[in-house]
Amino acid sequence: MQTYLVGGAVRDSLLGLAQGEKDWVVVGADADQMRRAGYKPVGKDFPVFLHPDTHEEYALARTERKTAAGYHGFLFHAHPSVTLEQDLARRDLTINAIAQDDHGRLIDPCGGRADIEGRVLRHVSGAFVEDPVRILRTARFAARFYGLGFRVAEDTRRLMRRMTTAGEVSALVPERVWAETARALGEDKPSVYFEVLRECGALKIIFPELDRLWGVPQTAKWHPEIDTGVHVMMVVDMAAALTDDVAVRFAALTHDLGKGETPADILPAHHGHELRSVALVRRLCERCRVPNQYRDLALAVAEYHGHFGRIGQMRAATILKTLSAIDAFRRPRRFEQFLLACEADSRGRTGHENTTPPQTAQWRACYEAACLPDMAVLVAGRKGEAAKAVIAQARVAAIKAAKRAFAPDANPA
Repeated sequence: MQTYLVGGAVRDSLLGLAQGEKDWVVVGADADQMRRAGYKPVGKDFPVFLHPDTHEEYALARTERKTAAGYHGFLFHAHPSVTLEQDLARRDLTINAIAQDDHGRLIDPCGGRADIEGRVLRHVSGAFVEDPVRILRTARFAARFYGLGFRVAEDTRRLMRRMTTAGEVSALVPERVWAETARALGEDKPSVYFEVLRECGALKIIFPELDRLWGVPQTAKWHPEIDTGVHVMMVVDMAAALTDDVAVRFAALTHDLGKGETPADILPAHHGHELRSVALVRRLCERCRVPNQYRDLALAVAEYHGHFGRIGQMRAATILKTLSAIDAFRRPRRFEQFLLACEADSRGRTGHENTTPPQTAQWRACYEAACLPDMAVLVAGRKGEAAKAVIAQARVAAIKAAKRAFAPDANPA
């Protein structure tokens, strides 16, 4: 029984990055030996165990054989006779197929160190085509390591295109699509994930609402980048620069989906795209099983992001209606998330990347004014609709006073 450190911990150590969770592979043992040694079994599809002291994951060395389409279509074989090299050969990318023994020696049968030095994301073998999740993982690693100069190898790109053509991407389960996408949105350059998926044809299958944005023109006065797909990628990267909050990044990604269904005869204008976006965001979230906290913010941003730039021209009552619609008074954190997503939209345009929109401060001033400190006194003796009417009247007056401090903004972007 021998244990080896494998995967991301070895890769990140070679890249000089902080190591996250450590994964181990065990060679020369079976499940009974692991249990007798005090390891706790946790794996359902294949034998994985938790170390009795460190609680790190230890998996028995295994091979796998494709038996059906999709992520679950595999038969795993874990046996003491399976070698370390056989286990490494079933992995996705060469940079993830390096092991380290307890003396610090590296075992690298797939050339992972050379690809780390060459900044290449390359598949380990032709078996890559058997698991569609590897397309998502490769795109995610491209986003994660983009800043270090990594690119997907051309032969790997060809395999990914082949897999898409063969229909493997259609077999992906929604939960896994969302899990990989959420992790990709957490990277410094999330746009790379979507661009890699688009290049191999997978984006059209997984996120058709997003894929159709490329080639859709916008008014050059407000969007010098013109192409809606380019704009949305700029927005999601800007959101990543502004916040670590994945919910904000997802809202930034989906805020303009309705522009993909704008009638051709009104282009490059996009009147009514906000409500079209709401319907498409709802459909995407239902299909991909997106958690409610992400969905609800994305819906609010899709419907009301157009109000963000027009606050200078909006009546106080309309500002209050918008604040209420995004549930700002009950959920102040969502209000701040909304502002971040809208700021990312404003700055995700060619030539505007370094310009902080004044509307952020204006919306915050109106919101803070409308958070009446003496509400209990204000509604004393009133209940129900009468109390609501008094509060609304006072909030409108407070917003009007706050608006006097800033001039109307003529930018409706």
